[in-house]
Amino acid sequence: MFPLRTLLFTPGDDPRKGEKAFAAGADAVIIDLEDAVAETRKEQARQLAVQLLSVPRPIPAFVRINGVTSPHILRDLQAVVGLPVAGLMLAKAESGEDVGRVDWLLSLLEQQNGLPPGQIKLIPFIESARGIARAGEIAAAPRVICLAFGGNDYTMDIGVPYSREGEELFFARNQLVVASRTAGIAPPLDTVNPDFKDISFLMEDARRARRLGFQGKLVIHPAQVSPVNEIFTPSDEEIAWAQKVVAAFTRARAAGSGVIQVEGKMVELPIVRRAEQLLAAARRLNKINE
Repeated sequence: MFPLRTLLFTPGDDPRKGEKAFAAGADAVIIDLEDAVAETRKEQARQLAVQLLSVPRPIPAFVRINGVTSPHILRDLQAVVGLPVAGLMLAKAESGEDVGRVDWLLSLLEQQNGLPPGQIKLIPFIESARGIARAGEIAAAPRVICLAFGGNDYTMDIGVPYSREGEELFFARNQLVVASRTAGIAPPLDTVNPDFKDISFLMEDARRARRLGFQGKLVIHPAQVSPVNEIFTPSDEEIAWAQKVVAAFTRARAAGSGVIQVEGKMVELPIVRRAEQLLAAARRLNKINE
């Protein structure tokens, strides 16, 4: 997949904000048909989303559709099938069965519209204790390319506030990372930080998520894009370390040795593999060209 450090939400019923979102520097834009749109404006949001995507965009676009228990989901799917989107984000996913229902509907709509089966990919949005408990089956469901974490709804569900320290999110975040790895899909996307004015809080939150194994973070304001991009981009120091590790390991392997030292620390194969992953991420972001 293409890099997804930042995915910026924009309300589906506000084309002015949508235009600004595509120019904010995020890796992708999420056109929201769910929480950001009032019940009375759902149809208008669908129509405006179609208009917004009727012209070529410089970055990938996703559409967040309403959950499977919502009366809006069928109309959402009918509206977005055939649009030039990178995928759909399924709100309030709580089981593999939820994803399976959407897969079935999409299969019918793809057939109806002459599209290749399975073309439309899904990012389930997990935002409840039940969803976290069943993250493994959700990650393994059809069409799923990665998972997204809805931390604000999750903390509401378990009855605690979203804190700066993030202790209340530790278990849920780890569940999503492990479920993703087990299912063989891309690492998950971390939750929106609720305080878009506190950039230091945002950066602490993003660093924590990256350390736990997330590939990027959902954001709700253009001011959040650049700080989060910075956190999820390998630094020059990280790249230099990874290059030293890979070069030293290559020399050692040629000499018949499997264990090396770099900067006074023992380096074995798992650390080399991590260095290779970091360099691959840097290449995708054009930080290095080799």
